[in-house]
Amino acid sequence: MLTKEELPKCPVATTVYLIGNKWTLLILRELIANNTLRFGQIKKNIDGISQKVLTQNLRELESNGIVKRHVYAEVPPKVEYSLTNIGNTLIPVMDVLAKWGEEYKTVIDFGSIPEN
Repeated sequence: MLTKEELPKCPVATTVYLIGNKWTLLILRELIANNTLRFGQIKKNIDGISQKVLTQNLRELESNGIVKRHVYAEVPPKVEYSLTNIGNTLIPVMDVLAKWGEEYKTVIDFGSIPEN
């Protein structure tokens, strides 16, 4: 886990550092929508993500305390991912991003963005 000193001083930069890549946001979307998922379910739900990239992003999210990984003692091993308490605080952030994306789509008219 990162220390406070290792994070950017700017809170927006900290947020972008922790969740600001395309794959991380899509992983969070899946975990918010489904609560708990296995690796294969997350991979299936996110078009274009490779196993390597999914693994890297899940490890980072886990290391940063946003996602928890639960390994069941069975053969073959069963692993599930879900949001931690701090991860759940991202739900309103993701809701705002989704709302903004929907509103943006409604104002775009054949590639032109209104100035006002």
